[in-house]
Amino acid sequence: MDIKVESFKLDHRTVKAPYVRKAGILTGPKGDIVTKYDVRLTQPNVDSIPTGGVHTLEHLFATYFREYMDDIIDISPMGCRTGFYLTKFGDTPVEDIIDVLKKVLKKVLDTKEEDVPATNEIQCGNYRDHSLFTAKEYAKGVLEKL
Repeated sequence: MDIKVESFKLDHRTVKAPYVRKAGILTGPKGDIVTKYDVRLTQPNVDSIPTGGVHTLEHLFATYFREYMDDIIDISPMGCRTGFYLTKFGDTPVEDIIDVLKKVLKKVLDTKEEDVPATNEIQCGNYRDHSLFTAKEYAKGVLEKL
C-alpha cells in the first residue's frame, strides 16, 4: 500500500522528543507556501499528555504562538497526544520555531487559571476538560530538555 500521510512514514521508534521538525511544504495553486511542523513534546509510545493538559495547551498555544508569529494557519494537537502540528504560511526555519516554542512554554508556566482563554461553554466544545496544572508540568519538562 502506498502511504501518502507523511506522519505515517515516520519511524516513531527512532525520534527523540522533544523536537521540532519540518514535516512538509506545499505550494498552493496561487503560489502560496504552506509549511507543517511537527512540534513533538513527549516521546512517542513512551509518554503522552493527558487530555485535560493537551486541551489546555491547545488553547494556550493557539493564543501565545500568534503573539510571536505571523501567518499561522493552525496549531492543533496530535491524536496520539505527544505533540502538535503547527501549520503556517511561508517557510520559517526550524530554529525560529524552537525559539518561539521556548517563549510560549515559558508563558504557559506564568499563566494563571483565569487567563486560560476560551474555557467556557460558549467558546469550547468540552470546556470542563482542562488542566492548567498538567499543561504546566509538561511545559516545564519540555523546557528542561530543549
